[in-house]
Amino acid sequence: MSRRENKLPKSWIGIRNGQVAVLLIFLALIFVAIILYSRHNIEKPSSSYGPMKLKWNSFESLVKFDPTVEFMNGTDVIWQIPDSPKAVLFLAHGCNNKAVNFWDRSPKCLKCVGMPEDRLLVLHALTRNFAVITVSSRGRCWSFGKERLLVKGIINWWVEKHKLEKLPLVALGASSGGNFVSVLATDLRFNSITIMIAEGFFDQMDITKDYPPTLFVHMPKDETRKQKIDENMRILKDKDIDTAEIKCMEFPLSHNFLAYRIPGLDHSISVKLFNLLQDKGFIDKNGYMMKDGRATPWKAALKQSKIHLANKSLVNHIQEELNLAFSYHEMTSLQSDQIFEWFESHMS
Repeated sequence: MSRRENKLPKSWIGIRNGQVAVLLIFLALIFVAIILYSRHNIEKPSSSYGPMKLKWNSFESLVKFDPTVEFMNGTDVIWQIPDSPKAVLFLAHGCNNKAVNFWDRSPKCLKCVGMPEDRLLVLHALTRNFAVITVSSRGRCWSFGKERLLVKGIINWWVEKHKLEKLPLVALGASSGGNFVSVLATDLRFNSITIMIAEGFFDQMDITKDYPPTLFVHMPKDETRKQKIDENMRILKDKDIDTAEIKCMEFPLSHNFLAYRIPGLDHSISVKLFNLLQDKGFIDKNGYMMKDGRATPWKAALKQSKIHLANKSLVNHIQEELNLAFSYHEMTSLQSDQIFEWFESHMS
């Protein structure tokens, strides 16, 4: 067969080229769709699977609670230093809370209560080799005068005692603790700070350029606080201070969610609690809380039900998780990876 006979008609060549072009466009569209889908799932703040990423005991094989409890200058100081620590983290609780919320009850800390989100923040820190120190406020909430100097003295003494002076120092405070940390950062030299569900007192302070990089972790459903955070981020950016935000969105409950997040809560009880919330209309058909947990009469409904909690203190733990699901104002550990990446990016 001659070379001329091997040639395809020009019309056929045109058809083949057109088919290749269509195929390439189709593959390109699939590629773009995959990227957009992946990006959507990565950037989505609190998807239905987000809260289930870590179970309450996910860190058992990596780290154990082994706190030291001291009473110093009229307040409780609870701390733990991992092997080869790379940084120091000060944690400040919110109103009506104490340092004991961050640690599980143990022979070394009989008064510790290990609130679900608080304890997970500590476990995240210890797993990443952060030494953790927590201090209880003297009153219901933090005050911003002498108590600032008291905490500054405790942290400086503790860091020096344990020879941690050369390590980066960071802080995270929630609610009243977040406002406290924003002011404490003018007294102590933090490498960076995280202010959770709080706006900080930046409009009341003389912010200088050496103020630490500041991350706001907040819940946009609280629109008044969100507006103040936006204003304070502008204040910091005008001073050339690195600042960023993490927005925490509401998410739906599921039958096993509470058992997944709360130590000591049986799976069968978790299912019964979910069904109770559903039967009473406290959650919608998709599992979203209709109101904040504090504004939901679920405790009264629990008392009237046949559900028996072996440990009555778990009521407070359940309350924290219901507040978190509604995402208006609550301590959260769901964004821990992003928070600690922020800390680690500002440690040099």
